Amino acid sequence: MNTRTQSILIVLTLLFLGLSPGMQAVSPPPDGCYPGFTTAEGCNALQFLGAGAGNTGVGWYSLYLVGGGNFNTGVGAGTLVLNTADSNTAVGAAALLLNTTGTENVAIGTDALVHDDSGSYNTAVGAFALFNSTAGFNTAIGDRTLFNNMTGDSNVAVGIGGPGGPALFSNTTGRFNTAVGGGALYGNIGGGDNTAIGAGALQDNTEGDENVAVGLNALNNSTGNNNVALGNYAGFGATTGSNNIYIGYQMEGSAGESNACYIGSIFGQTAAGGSAVFIDANGKLGTLTSSKRFKEEIKPMDKASDALFALKPVTFRYKKAIDGAGKSQFGLIAEEVEKVNPDLVVRDTEGKAYSVRYDEVNAMLLNEFLKEHRKVEDLESTIAEQRKDFQSKLSEQEQRIEALASGLQNVSAQIEATKPAPQVAANNP
Repeated sequence: MNTRTQSILIVLTLLFLGLSPGMQAVSPPPDGCYPGFTTAEGCNALQFLGAGAGNTGVGWYSLYLVGGGNFNTGVGAGTLVLNTADSNTAVGAAALLLNTTGTENVAIGTDALVHDDSGSYNTAVGAFALFNSTAGFNTAIGDRTLFNNMTGDSNVAVGIGGPGGPALFSNTTGRFNTAVGGGALYGNIGGGDNTAIGAGALQDNTEGDENVAVGLNALNNSTGNNNVALGNYAGFGATTGSNNIYIGYQMEGSAGESNACYIGSIFGQTAAGGSAVFIDANGKLGTLTSSKRFKEEIKPMDKASDALFALKPVTFRYKKAIDGAGKSQFGLIAEEVEKVNPDLVVRDTEGKAYSVRYDEVNAMLLNEFLKEHRKVEDLESTIAEQRKDFQSKLSEQEQRIEALASGLQNVSAQIEATKPAPQVAANNP
């Protein structure tokens, strides 16, 4: 008998010995009251009790072979019939029927945990919950939840049947799964580390691992891994594929896609101000900042933007797998840009050129625009000075011309004054 059992027995003994002498026992004495804090009621209940204490067996063959087992409670025909271990509780016909050495199990419901023989720390609440299980650390709440589980451990299933069926009903070897809701992870067989919360969540998953689905019929996945779906019917169309994220009502996705991300309630929503959101190759979201507080080695761009003149804009169409409509696109080819300036490309997790930093190209375009603008300003200033000089010289010339014209007029007047008067000759007949 372990130390814990001894301590409890001592407390109970002292309690009974310390009862007031004035207290009277019920008469006639209760049926089935035996030494060692034992209660047995029913045909062959606790038939082979040995040194065990604190056991309660109520029902046909309840705790039949308990022997030295302690603190077990079996209420119902055939409950814990083969048990010889400690601290098990079975309520319901045939609950924990075949348990032998498993400890600290709780089975409430007809045939709950019926095939468990050595598994420990299981909790089954509901008829046929954990019916076939022989493993440990499982929790099943609801009719037939984890019904087919055999060796999978550390699963949690909460949800009754209904249209979707019991939670984790088909699981046999899967481990560390959590299913809350009728039909949640219903078809799972060997998939592990999945979390499904909501009626029908991950209902068709069979072998997929490490998926998270929250919402009615979220993530209709079967074999994909590492998917996340949040929202009713989120990921419903993603029957296969891995590493996808679906957030929002009916963000369904497509079968076979991987590394896709869908977020509802963004497209078509206009926001005034704010910053554009970027994502790096590690999947981290963020915004760019232009504050001087976050920058160093600041200097004019100068001729760095000359690289723009070596870029070759192209038109293209994305492959059908990306854009089924095949719309015409305009842009640059990352590998070609990399040859001109490696700092102008975005790289993937393998370090390969993936996209173009168009925001940087825009900054370079601004620099070239400003350079050309300054040239135009300088040219306009030169032209203005030349125009001013020309106007000054033209005014001077006009003054000279006016003076010359005035002088010519004076000379003409003088010439006219010195001319002899005209004479008339007589014409005699």
